[in-house]
Formats: sequence, structure tokens, C-alpha cells
Amino acid sequence: MAQQGAQLDGAKFCCSICLDLLKDPVTIPCGHSYCMSCINNFWDEEDKKEIYSCPQCRQSFTPRPVLVKSTMLADLVEELKKTRFQAAAADLCYAGPEDVACDFCTGRKLKAFKSCLTCPASYCEKHLQPHYDVAPLKKHKLVDPSKKLQENICSHHDEVMKMFCRTDQQIICYLCSVDEHKGHDTVSAKAERTERQRELEVSRLNIQQRIQDREKDVKLLQQEVEAVSRSADKAVEDSEKIFTELIRLLQKRSSDVKQQIRSQQETEVGRVKELQEKLQQEITELKRKDAELKQLSHTEDHNQFLHNYPSVSQLSEPTDSSSINIRPLRYFEDVTAAVSELRDKLQDILKEEWTNISLTVTEVDALLSESKSEPKTRAGFLRYSHEITLDPNNADTQLLLSDGNRKAKLTTQQQSYSSHTDRFTACGQVLSRESLTGRCYWEVEWSGTGVRVAVAYKNISRAGNSSECAFGCNDKSWALYYYNNSYTFWFNSISTPVSGPVSSRVGVYLDHRAGILSFYSVSETMTLLHRVQTTFTQPLYAGFQFYSNNYGDTAELCKVK
Repeated sequence: MAQQGAQLDGAKFCCSICLDLLKDPVTIPCGHSYCMSCINNFWDEEDKKEIYSCPQCRQSFTPRPVLVKSTMLADLVEELKKTRFQAAAADLCYAGPEDVACDFCTGRKLKAFKSCLTCPASYCEKHLQPHYDVAPLKKHKLVDPSKKLQENICSHHDEVMKMFCRTDQQIICYLCSVDEHKGHDTVSAKAERTERQRELEVSRLNIQQRIQDREKDVKLLQQEVEAVSRSADKAVEDSEKIFTELIRLLQKRSSDVKQQIRSQQETEVGRVKELQEKLQQEITELKRKDAELKQLSHTEDHNQFLHNYPSVSQLSEPTDSSSINIRPLRYFEDVTAAVSELRDKLQDILKEEWTNISLTVTEVDALLSESKSEPKTRAGFLRYSHEITLDPNNADTQLLLSDGNRKAKLTTQQQSYSSHTDRFTACGQVLSRESLTGRCYWEVEWSGTGVRVAVAYKNISRAGNSSECAFGCNDKSWALYYYNNSYTFWFNSISTPVSGPVSSRVGVYLDHRAGILSFYSVSETMTLLHRVQTTFTQPLYAGFQFYSNNYGDTAELCKVK
């Protein structure tokens, strides 16, 4: 009730401008009171009008009233502040539902200041004082107020539990140690706490280290998010530019074809109209001549008839009409057919290349630690398996392709392939039709004496000496070379011996973005033979190369499941 009275009184001593207790209270002529600074600021805004009013009753004053601090009001406000502080302080001292109450207070209990683990009980500052003054109580263990003191009392012996049974991993009292825990490994709770504290510190250090590691990972992932977003934005921008250029090119070609057609139309129509005019003139002349002959035929005077006949009967040379072709003409239908053929070719190219573009887009992944790592099992590799075929347009003419262009065989007979600029003219080589980007896996099975399983850029030389075009003998190709039951790895004409189990099947794993190329021996298990870590600057193509004169040797891109 006292507190409510203080609040009620406080409302009467509030400034109606700032709604807080009066500060340096002043009373203006109409009798209302305000903070001196509040009413001064209010009147400062009315200086231009030179009429000053009360914010509550709107009574006007001229000139501006002189303000003097009200000493009585100031004193009353100070008393009110003290009353409020005391009431608030009292409320802060009493225990609420969520607080630990003093066990020794009667009536309304005060908040506990400390709890004693030895007693065990909780004390306010007043009742705690003996623990600071009395010698035996000074040895008691004081802790922050706790509601769980009863958990320190043994339910069997009603004694404070100060021991720990390591055998049963539980806290016990001293009577328990000579009763049901007799013969067990027991120590004081303090000693066990010390041991566990050391373990806790080690755990904390580990946790803090893991926090630092995870924070670094989070930072790296954020950088990756930003990098992916930047790359995606640039790819979208560049793609739009490229497609815009393609559209502009097609529009230009469309305009060129239209212009050519119209120009040819104008030429042909002009030629036809010119001939048409000549024929029309000839018709007019013939009609006139026919009229003269008709008139001459009606002449009764024989002498006159014979006299005029020679001049009238002569006809002009007829216009040459041999260029007029009566048969049906095709005119510009062939143009439409040619444009249709171009459309069909473009659709085929777009369909083929769109597959590669879609695969490239879908294989983009954030470089997380899991996704960066190479698969551990064959099943893991098979997730990235690609259907790959060999390209007849680049196969050496000594290679016979079969099984849907997945198998190549070195033969003595030259194959009748059509002439093509992509064709290898030496080294017994062939590359795949499909380009390889992102993450890919394929398997190659061979028979015979020697074969190179390779990847290469498309711009590798197709003719010339071995250092220019042979797989592994330049900086545009990488090759695992199997010969006489052993492996070597070749790049830029440098050979590296490779150890590992020999198998007629090799698995090839490519992570183009990460720059990883790995070769595995595949049998009942997979064994890593060689791994390359580099930077690939162009799409790659899978390939084979056969050792010269080993006719009958084969290599096949396997269908894997």
C-alpha cells in the first residue's frame, strides 16, 4: 500500500512535457509546474510569436515569464525519490518464487546470500554472519545460493555426502563407505573433483580448439558462398552476352538472306517485266498491221491493192521468247530448304552441346571437405560414371572401332574413314567424342601387349612427330602406359614408374575443377596406381594409344553399373 501511495504521489510530481519526475521544478503564472529545461525549450520554439503559453491549459503570457526554481517542490520531489528507492530496495531483498530463500528467516523470507554445503542450509546476509564470526563455522564450504542442497544429503544415513565411490561411480557419505560400499575404491569428493577438473580442462581445450576449427570452416564456407555467387553472377552475365551475340549473328544472317532474296527478286522481276513490255509492244504493232491488212483486203481497185501490198505485208522481226520456260518453276523454294537444313543442323548441335552445358552446370558443387575428397569405394566412383564413346572422325585409320564406338582394335588394314581435319595420322590414337568436365569416372579394359590410357585437350596436334601428338609426350595430354605387365605414367615426355597390381581393367577418375586425375587398378578391389594434381585449363577427352605393330591389341570403354 505504501508503494502504491508513492506511485500515486509520484504522478502529481511529474512534468507533463517529459513525463518524468520534476527536475529543477518551476511554477508558471497559471499555476502549472514543469521542469525548468522543459518549459524553456517549449517557449524557445514560441519566441518568433512573442506569445508564450502553458502546454496544459494554453493560457498565454506576454512578455515571457521569468522562471525561478520552486524550492518546496524540489524538496518534495527529493523525498519522493528516497521513498521510492527504499520501497524498491525492500522488494529486491525479499525472496520471490524463483529465488533461494533464507532457511532461518521467519515471516516473509529474505533472499539467500550464500548456501552452506556443510550445514547444509541457505542464509541471508544477516543470518550468514556467524559463518564469518564463529571459528568452527568459518571452515564450512560456502557457495552461491542453491536450491539443490538436499541432493548432498545421503538418503540412507541422512549424512552429508563427502566421498566418491569410483567402483560404482557415485557420491556417498562416510557411513556408506563402511556399509554397502565397503571394500570399494573410494576417495574424497574433493579429490575426485580435482581429478575430474583436470579432465574437464583438457576437454575444454579440445572444445575450444574445435570451436576455432569450426569457426575457420565457417569462414571458409562463407568465402566459398561468396566465390560461388561471384562465379555464378559472372557466368550468367557472360552467358547472356554470348547468347545475345548468337542471336545477333542469326538476326544478321536472317537479314542477309532476306536482302539477297529481295535483290534477286528485283532482278528477276525486272527482267520478266522488260520482256513483258517488248511482247506487249509487239502485240500492239501486230494488231495495227492486222488492221492495215484487213483494210487492204477490202480494196476493190486491183492496181491499188498490188501497189500497197509490198509495204503493208512486211512484218518486223518477232521478239525472242526462247527464255520463257513454260514448265513449273521452283523459284526460291530451294532457299527455304537450305535454311531448313541449317536449322536442323543447329538444333542437332544445340541438343548435343546442351547436354554438356547441363552436365557442367549440375556438376558445379561447393568445395566442402566431403565433396572435395575422392570416393573411397568403387560404388562411390560409379556415382560419377559417364557414358563415353570414341569419335570416328579422329581415329587413326589403323584403328577399327566397334561395339557402338566404345572398342578400338589395332589392325594391319587401313580403315576407310572419311577425310577429316581432326584425324590422327600417326601414333595409333583415338579420342572420345564427349568432352569431360566436372567429376567423371570411366573404366577401360584391354587385351594384348601394350596400351596407353589417356586424357588430352582437344587442341593436341593430330599429325607430326611423337612429341607433338603422342599421348603423354607433350603438355596437352596425360597417359598411363601399360606394357609387358608393368605401368609407367607419362606427361610432357617425362616417364614415372608406377607400382601396383597389374589388371586388365583400369579405372580413371577426373575432378576437373579440383585438378585431380587418378588411375586405379580394378579387380575385386580398387588400388590407386597414380594420382595427378594440377590445373586443367580446357575440357578433357578420354583416349587410347596402341603400341606400334602390336596388331590385334584392343581397348574398350566399359559399360559400368
